[in-house]
Amino acid sequence: MDTGAFALLSLTILAFSLVSKRLEMSLVTPPMVFTLVGIALGVLGAVHTETESELIKLLAEFTLILVLFTDAMRLDFSAFRAEYNLAARLLGIGLPLTIALGAIVAFYMFPELGLLEAALLASVLAPTDAALGLAVVSNPRVPVRIRQTLNVESGLNDGIALTVVLFFIAAVAAEGAGRGSAEWVNIVTLQLVLGPLIGGAVGFAGASVIDNADEKGWISPVFSRISTLALALLAYSLAEMAGSNGFISVFVAGILIGYSSKGRVCRSLFVFVEAEGQLLTLLVFIAFGATMVVPFWDAFTWRTLAYALLSLTLIRMLPASLSLFGTGLRWQTVHFLSWFGPRGIASIIYGLLLYDEGLPQSDTLFPTIVLTVLLSTFLHGMSAAPLADLYGKAIERIREHEEHPELQVVPELPLRH
Repeated sequence: MDTGAFALLSLTILAFSLVSKRLEMSLVTPPMVFTLVGIALGVLGAVHTETESELIKLLAEFTLILVLFTDAMRLDFSAFRAEYNLAARLLGIGLPLTIALGAIVAFYMFPELGLLEAALLASVLAPTDAALGLAVVSNPRVPVRIRQTLNVESGLNDGIALTVVLFFIAAVAAEGAGRGSAEWVNIVTLQLVLGPLIGGAVGFAGASVIDNADEKGWISPVFSRISTLALALLAYSLAEMAGSNGFISVFVAGILIGYSSKGRVCRSLFVFVEAEGQLLTLLVFIAFGATMVVPFWDAFTWRTLAYALLSLTLIRMLPASLSLFGTGLRWQTVHFLSWFGPRGIASIIYGLLLYDEGLPQSDTLFPTIVLTVLLSTFLHGMSAAPLADLYGKAIERIREHEEHPELQVVPELPLRH
């Protein structure tokens, strides 16, 4: 990126920051703006994909480490079954059905894809990103339980989906290389067993050490945040050194820290994520526009467009609606929860993992992922504020009837911006 492009990027961040409060409940969202900036930079040739690919990959990987780590840390698993049962349904029933339905649709829509490639595509596009619909999860007119359902679902499904993505990447790669099933099963086992063990050990031990240092007054607030982030990087690097998957290790480390810490560790990192973490996310969307949307624009076909639209509607909404059957929720709530399954950071970076493997049919898989995320960025971003207001007005009519399941009180967890 040349200095002119860097200046434009800096001015965009400054300009958006100056009006960010006024835009919070508008049709304009930060991912939309910075994706457009990235597209503009890509069209102008200001971002050199060939020479800067390693830097972009490093940015994406670090952002995913932060996202997985903090998403896992901010969840209260002790209250999960009782108070976040709607999210548990979306994850335990809706997510597998979404992957299955997405795989079936992809298999019949793209003749060049085998069943494994179709399942891989569906898995990459399964995780949701509540940050793309921030006006929904932060709107006080939407009941707390509904906001937190989307928040908790988004916080867990990226880590859960990652295990499925890695499984199908290994399976597709083994099939393309002519390896036997035993070989790729061994690879998957190494990635999905050793990584969590390393992450769990780092998370539990690290939280205890930092909490102990904090209680004794040995650690300053600034270095409390730094040390917590160091745990994430340690979990990642140790897992990679052992031949396992660092991202899964990071996710499990975050879960263990959130569960075992007395709270100081988690609060320290959330302060960091509010600003620095959001900046990293916006930089990923710029890179997405410049290095993924622009170079693959000519690869978009009617099939990729049709699948992208189906992924955002039928493939997400039908399984989500089925998973909520029998909960007593109003039909407006079911449709609201089903629609707001935006695809964002996780799908972008899982798509990059897929592309880096040089898998067969990447020329079909990757453009479909890119177009789905691009459409989701704008469709979910533009609909978040108005639909949240409409839904909020509908719910206000029943607020005096406390027995409605939408109005159940649940703890509010930190949001990912």
